[in-house]
Amino acid sequence: MPSSIESLNPVVRAVIEGTAPRPAVLAAARGALPLPQTDLLEVLVAFARSDDGELSKHAKLTLNSQDVTALESSLRTDDVAVAVLDYFADQAGLPSKIHEAIITNGKTAAETYVRFARTSKNAELIDRIAVNQQLLIQTPDLIDAIILNPNSTSEAERRAKETKREFFEKERGAQQIANELRAQGKEAAAEFLEQSEFAQNLEASDLDLDDALFLASMIEVPDSETDDSWLGLEYIEEIYEESAEQRQAIVDKIIGDFRMEDSEIGSERISVINRVMKMGMKDRVKLAMKGDREARNILIRDPNRIVSAAVVQNPRITEQEMEKIAAMRSISEDILRQIANNRQWARSYTIVHNLARNPRTPIANVLTILSRLQLRDLAALSKNKNVSDAVRRQALRLSQARTGK
Repeated sequence: MPSSIESLNPVVRAVIEGTAPRPAVLAAARGALPLPQTDLLEVLVAFARSDDGELSKHAKLTLNSQDVTALESSLRTDDVAVAVLDYFADQAGLPSKIHEAIITNGKTAAETYVRFARTSKNAELIDRIAVNQQLLIQTPDLIDAIILNPNSTSEAERRAKETKREFFEKERGAQQIANELRAQGKEAAAEFLEQSEFAQNLEASDLDLDDALFLASMIEVPDSETDDSWLGLEYIEEIYEESAEQRQAIVDKIIGDFRMEDSEIGSERISVINRVMKMGMKDRVKLAMKGDREARNILIRDPNRIVSAAVVQNPRITEQEMEKIAAMRSISEDILRQIANNRQWARSYTIVHNLARNPRTPIANVLTILSRLQLRDLAALSKNKNVSDAVRRQALRLSQARTGK
């Protein structure tokens, strides 16, 4: 039973509190008690949520049989109980005009708006809520509900994000987030936020605090483990700011690479790619050097060679990742050369074998690798039409020399 009864009608109070005779209570549950519509709805909702199974069953049936026009009219009045508005907001199969009456009624509770905005599939009504900036400011959880609902329109999401940025995020800047991360023991994430270019002026960037927090969550390498001595002048000169068109082209290229490797690429990964690519090149270099496996998996496909080169310099990159990178045909020759010349990775037979079979690996590196390959792999390479003629010929010579032909 509800903790408060809004109706001033003593019959309503007696029926809901259970002081009325049982036949009268059952009559009310069946909708047979002569009461004003708003009073009857309050009684029925109280019964529908009751632990009394008999009353709950009859009340729900009665509520489901309400005339839509009469119900809409009641939900638009000031006399309707808050509990009634709350109950019908959760009924997903109702006509749109019923829910529209609820979200435009000034008595509707904040938590009702939040639940509705989080779960509704009616994009038009979510838009109606998003337009009410005062309501968004008064109910911050409503902003997140709109943003997280996949049925929200881009316009509703934009309004919610703008309100969040204007009235909440300005007071909670990137430095405060970095301090909170450090207090949680997430030193690497805090360092990344403090040093990133986008965090210096978050309002002017394409990212919001949610994006910043997400990107920080991908950081696993602290400054103490990174070495940027490889960033010579030839790399530094290539650091520049891309246009929106160039950055979108990079997003499309990375998504295309994933699709070539696996026809299915989930919406979650596409969302991650888009968030990562909101950053400028300098920040992507930092993420490549300090990020987790997913960050590395995305940024190794970045066509900017300084970014993909930074991935190879990440101290947490694994041999299994390097095996996969050595076989990729979507990365630059410079990266493959860098891997081939690295003593640590050159000790892995799988890595050098993948490099030898990769048509993008520089021929000079492949010719050096061939002498290390097993006979069966040399024989296979001599027939591989994907590699250059020079590689096939040398593989054939070496295999014939080993077999005495």
